[in-house]
Amino acid sequence: MSNPQQLRYSKEHEWLSDVVDGVATVGITEHAANALGDVVFVQLPEVGDTVTAGESCGELESTKSVSDLYAPVTGEIVEANQDVVDDPSLVNSAPFEGGWLFKVRITDEPGDLLSADEYTAFTAG
Repeated sequence: MSNPQQLRYSKEHEWLSDVVDGVATVGITEHAANALGDVVFVQLPEVGDTVTAGESCGELESTKSVSDLYAPVTGEIVEANQDVVDDPSLVNSAPFEGGWLFKVRITDEPGDLLSADEYTAFTAG
C-alpha cells in the first residue's frame, strides 16, 4: 500500500490534498478503508457546515463497524462528494481518487499533519 507523497495525513487516517485557493480535498486513507472493510454507508458534513480539526464531522459504516470521520483541518465545507454517498464502495476501490469525501475552505490548519513517509511509519507501528 502506498500513500501519495503530495498528500498530508492525520493520525485519525484522513488525508488532505494540497490547498488551492484556500480549499483542500479530504478523504480517508487506503489503510483506513482496508481496516473498515466494505463501506456500505457514508454520512458527510453538508455544504456550509463548519468543521473543527480533530472533531467528528461524519460517519463511515462498513459491514464490520461504524467509524467517525474526523476533520483534519478547521474550515467551511464547500463541497461534499455525492458520488460516495450514492456509491459508498468508492471509499474502498479508490480512496485517493473518486472516493474523496469533502472539500473544505481552510480557516485553521493544525501543525500535526503527517507527511506520507511519517504516516507510513505511523501505520506500520
